[in-house]
Amino acid sequence: MNVIIYSVIVAFLIVLLLGPIIIPALKKFKFGQFIREEGPQSHMKKAGTPTMGGIMFIISSIITTLIVYQDITMPLLFTLITMLGYGMVGFIDDTLKIKKKNNEGLKAHQKFLGQVAVALILTVYAYHSKDIGSAVHIPFTNKMWDLGIWYIPFMIFVIVGTVNGVNLTDGLDGLGAGVTVLVSVFFTVVTYSMHKTDMAIFCGALTGSLLGFLKYNSYPAQVFMGDTGSLALGGAISAIAVLLKMPFILVIVGAIYVIEVLSVIIQVVSFKLTKKRVFKMAPLHHHFEQCGWHETKVVSWFCIFTAIFCLVGFLAISY
Repeated sequence: MNVIIYSVIVAFLIVLLLGPIIIPALKKFKFGQFIREEGPQSHMKKAGTPTMGGIMFIISSIITTLIVYQDITMPLLFTLITMLGYGMVGFIDDTLKIKKKNNEGLKAHQKFLGQVAVALILTVYAYHSKDIGSAVHIPFTNKMWDLGIWYIPFMIFVIVGTVNGVNLTDGLDGLGAGVTVLVSVFFTVVTYSMHKTDMAIFCGALTGSLLGFLKYNSYPAQVFMGDTGSLALGGAISAIAVLLKMPFILVIVGAIYVIEVLSVIIQVVSFKLTKKRVFKMAPLHHHFEQCGWHETKVVSWFCIFTAIFCLVGFLAISY
């Protein structure tokens, strides 16, 4: 347990030290956030806030893991590859947004193909690994479900869905990081209880990194994680769930991600079919803002619900 605690503390301190270096650098190079005109008007004042701050917790998570564990197992390697792969897709997207000076980066099909490509690398490894294979855990039971040939497309769907869920959730100061740090704590406890020290150290490092990042990202945010950070986070969390054979558990503990995605889908489908909107604005966190909630209240409640969902997740694997 001590080594896990060390990973949390070391990662936390690294991000605190990186903040005063990276945030001014982002400002110097004018890597500022562009705000969608169709978004909440209260967010327009955030225009110009440094973005791409996710590189802080990406760097911290990787450095801490390598320092504390000092070894690279195959599961750990593919977790890092997945995190970096999605971080790179997000980095390209953020860079194009800054270059174009608007909120349009990669085209939708380009981003989707990049996400699928990274997911494919992870799922092919997991499918052919003798320690992982094509079976997944069924929540609230001790049973496994062998997906067989459907494993790869199913897991790609789960990974890409999670990545975009985290990306959509990251729409308020501290929301994406706040929700994900709780999910990361959940997986830290799970990996430790399963004696997967390599993965537990990474989860601890990710937890500490996000706690440090919240110092700069909580309201009022000094820096945003950007797609660089949100896609990397989604990649890291989904990789952990895949390697633990727990994609369905991820749906439980990451319920906020699922709800955010569903709110967008419902809004789009409803408007196209009936020309009416179900929510005042999507994703869901913007709906609550339009209802008069301050964004700190939205963040607090979303984190509270995530904590509850994580407790349900523990119940789902305790059989």
